[in-house]
Amino acid sequence: MDTSKDSGSKSDSGESPVLELRRVTAELGARPVLRGIDLRVGRREVVALLGANGSGKSTAIRAIVGQVPLTGGEIELFGTPRRRFRDWARVGYVPQRTTAASGVPATVREVVASGRLSRTRFGLTRHTDREAVHRALAQVGMSDRAKDPVEALSGGQHQRVLIARALASEPELLIMDEPMAGVDLASQEILAKTLRAQVGAGSSVLLVLHELGPLEPLIDRAVVLRDGCVLHDGPPPQAVGQHALPGHDHVHPHSHAEPLRSGLLS
Repeated sequence: MDTSKDSGSKSDSGESPVLELRRVTAELGARPVLRGIDLRVGRREVVALLGANGSGKSTAIRAIVGQVPLTGGEIELFGTPRRRFRDWARVGYVPQRTTAASGVPATVREVVASGRLSRTRFGLTRHTDREAVHRALAQVGMSDRAKDPVEALSGGQHQRVLIARALASEPELLIMDEPMAGVDLASQEILAKTLRAQVGAGSSVLLVLHELGPLEPLIDRAVVLRDGCVLHDGPPPQAVGQHALPGHDHVHPHSHAEPLRSGLLS
């Protein structure tokens, strides 16, 4: 495994990480999917999780938020073991678009407001909650669609709503599973701008990506999975050299250089 680190990595700043996975294993059915992975996200750090379909990326994300049980290892959020962690308002989660909110009979504002529930008391909304929802909608450019039903939105707009829902809780850690999948270029640029603002405000980000695309300038570290194991943890592909990580021709769709050997990404 390549564990090289960029000398300027934020994770080496000496601060405790906001997220840490140690020797994590997990199964789907009886099939091992995660095979002892280590993963760390530092404060104000943006980490991309890369790998081929079936490499364990989404399973790792779902394990972090408690949707997949561990068979071994430990996950800590803000220094607390996940099994005892309760302060979920500090974590914003954006699932794959195909798994969330499709056909939900609700308006855009209602969906985004549901992301604020972790900060409300007894389900009662306050002025600060309404303001947070308003800001989240504005961040993703959906203020003018607040009263529209979600099912009337395009794929890119739908994805922006899911991101606004996560932002409504004002998270310190934003976890996103394939936020750019099936999203038009205009929405990709808006999402990149939104993430840039979040990072600038001090948030940490872990995101599963198929291609770096417009998010490439934001990425501090890349963690590449293969068959449920960490193959690389260090600088993003463009920083480690053309042939250092086989298979990154899909990560850099605009590269004019010779494609790398296939094997990691698809």
